[in-house]
Amino acid sequence: MVFKWARGVKPQALVSVQPRVAPAGTARRVRDLRLPLPASELRRCTDPGLLGFATTAELEPIGGLIGQDRALKAIEFGADIEAHDFNMFVLGPPASGKTTAVKAYLAGKALAGGDPPADWIYVNDFVNTNRPRALKLPCGRARELARGMIAVVDELRATLPLVFEGDDYLARRRAIEETVRGQQDSALEELNRKAQAQNVAVLRTPTGFALAPIHEGKVVKPEVFMQLPQEMRSGVEAKIEVLQGELEVLLAKMPKLDKQRRRDLAALHEEIGTAAAREALDDLRVAFADLPPVIAHLAATEQDMIRNVALFLAQGEEETAVVIHTADTARDPRFRRYLINVFVGNGLGEVCEVPVVEELNPTYGNLIGRIEHISQMGALMTDFLLVKAGALHRANGGYLLIDARKLLLSPFAWEALKRTIKAREIRIEQPTEGAGMMTTQTLDPEPIPLDVRVVLFGDRELYYTLSQGDPDFARLFKVQADFDDTIARSDENHLAYARLIASIVREHRLKAVDADGVARLIDEGARLADDREKLSIEIGRISDIVREADHWSTQVGRSVTTKADVARALAETMQRGDRMRDRAQETIGRGIIVIETSGEAVGQINGLSVLQLGTLSFGRPSRITARVRIGQGRVTDIEREVNLGGPLHSKGVMILWGFLAGRYATDVPLALAASLVFEQSYGGVDGDSASSAELYALLSALADIPIAQNFAVTGSINQTGDVQAIGGVNEKIEGFFDLCRSRTLDGTQGVLIPASNVQHLMLREDVVEAVREGRFRVHAVAHVDDGIELLTGVPAGERAANGHFSQGSINSLVEDRLRMFATRARAFAHYDERLT
Repeated sequence: MVFKWARGVKPQALVSVQPRVAPAGTARRVRDLRLPLPASELRRCTDPGLLGFATTAELEPIGGLIGQDRALKAIEFGADIEAHDFNMFVLGPPASGKTTAVKAYLAGKALAGGDPPADWIYVNDFVNTNRPRALKLPCGRARELARGMIAVVDELRATLPLVFEGDDYLARRRAIEETVRGQQDSALEELNRKAQAQNVAVLRTPTGFALAPIHEGKVVKPEVFMQLPQEMRSGVEAKIEVLQGELEVLLAKMPKLDKQRRRDLAALHEEIGTAAAREALDDLRVAFADLPPVIAHLAATEQDMIRNVALFLAQGEEETAVVIHTADTARDPRFRRYLINVFVGNGLGEVCEVPVVEELNPTYGNLIGRIEHISQMGALMTDFLLVKAGALHRANGGYLLIDARKLLLSPFAWEALKRTIKAREIRIEQPTEGAGMMTTQTLDPEPIPLDVRVVLFGDRELYYTLSQGDPDFARLFKVQADFDDTIARSDENHLAYARLIASIVREHRLKAVDADGVARLIDEGARLADDREKLSIEIGRISDIVREADHWSTQVGRSVTTKADVARALAETMQRGDRMRDRAQETIGRGIIVIETSGEAVGQINGLSVLQLGTLSFGRPSRITARVRIGQGRVTDIEREVNLGGPLHSKGVMILWGFLAGRYATDVPLALAASLVFEQSYGGVDGDSASSAELYALLSALADIPIAQNFAVTGSINQTGDVQAIGGVNEKIEGFFDLCRSRTLDGTQGVLIPASNVQHLMLREDVVEAVREGRFRVHAVAHVDDGIELLTGVPAGERAANGHFSQGSINSLVEDRLRMFATRARAFAHYDERLT
């Protein structure tokens, strides 16, 4: 938080404060409080002349990241170790380029060598069609086999109908049929001659055979036969009954003869089909003679083709309503059983190298694979050709890169990934199966062995959350690659940063950036790092600035991108997102939010908070007030009491109380009741960066000495009164500067910051210029005593050998007030006792 000056304190009074000499043994550093920080301490600027180039066109673009040796060594270790559970989690800030760097490293490692990945195919199991078989092939062989099988089907569709229409086949078929027919006719003829010898005729009827008496070569009609004498009729009926028995025996032999005919025809078809199928498959057998699993599948395919040779003879009568659009005639639904599902295929224009696969949408199906369905006659059907590979299959034998947050947000995906890594095999199944729910899946493909290194990407918070909350995580992801947010600022790293900018220029095909522009980008990198001795390596942010600067450079017709273009890009980015900052400044300017930048007040001080809205952060002044009276030694944090104060803010207030209790009037009870509040604050307050300002307000209220309101203060304190570093120091200073500038800078306004934050200063150039011209001030303080002297113009006071603070000092006044509270509290206690 940042705060302001107290009412009525003249700038001359501040300048007249003399530096105090700390007593022997005091570790606190003594500073000359009369001097604000010089402009040179507020921003470290890069000298373009020391970069050694005119534009980035002269530089060799850098490959990979700079200053990430620890993370890159971890990635190298994770990629080299032979253990399935040493997977990697790459953690670091967003837009740091970690994904790009890891991909580049792993791709380079893949190109350097290693066993090429295997091809995987699914083929039909002709015995158990619901369980497709998985076959492993060398890299590039799967597509060759698939093309070969299509050629086999096309060949059989073309040749088998011709063979079965040939003279040789037709002659052999006629011979088989005539042999059976001759046997049937011969038996019937023999029975007919025997019947005729007995004056009985064998007649063929629509329902079969019948026997009837004949006379003089003609069949006797039933009514005539019934007029014959009984004796004669009985003799004829006896003959017919005997012949009827013989006819039944003969007819019983007919199906066996027909069965023999079919058997002989089947043998003929098998003979012809075997020759045709064997000849069609011979080329594949030769090409894949080194792969026994493929040879075994070809043998099974040959047997099924022979058994179903009629499929190749049909001319469309067996077509189904399955809609499979393809120009390849071999995709006929009748022949899908013989095709090859190239599940994971390499080669054919693709390089057989270790795969590096990044899955951008890690859903369950995209990771594990899925079984698709097609509509057939209003129903959903599937087969082994509709088994589709997932990212784990494509990355098998290599590396799989996944965004951890997206993975965790996808239902079933995280558990499926862990289960697959532990089982070391990829089993394609419906996610509902693992949950024990009903499933409509009809296929159970053979699982595929898994040999993959999984690389997850995420921020540090997610990494530590998983480490604590998921016991499987630490067992499966044992390599932590932690990317730094920043690198040290040095001449060597300045050049590396310039080469990084050259890489961005080349990657996005931008204009070269001149040395002044690169120097400005380096300075902005330090500001993004919140440390002038560091450089941010959030590559995404730097890339955005370079690309926008290139746009503005093009708008004005420059051939290179300059410092002015970079400055404009930064200004335009700020302008597009600073509506809330403008509204905050407007409410203060119109007096809606009351903030004073001049005068003085007792127990009142200006503090600064930092608001973060997306990528924009800015400082906002706030008024803090303190009130004191006799009490029971309690400092009331009003923000906490109304549940607006966060735990860190509450901690700062408790530390403040500890400082008071441990420093002043330690020989009497602390009979103080104090209240602290952020005035006109309607949202949450957290962080301890306002604790020093709250302490200054409390000391002012106790000493009854006004605080100058033309200063703003930020910094946390410890229980010994040391002012400690805080975050967002640049935004806080600039927030108060913008307010003061809107009311006219008079040279008395300024900000107090912790001395340990000086190394973080990378202020805007307009702020630095105002300080250089004496229109604004930035003071660095190391102890509460330093700050209270600057804010009140009254010496803080050191405790002398007699145990008392110097007369008239702030500390003396505070201690006297606290003793007075204790005395009066004791007097009131005695008075109450007398009353009772």
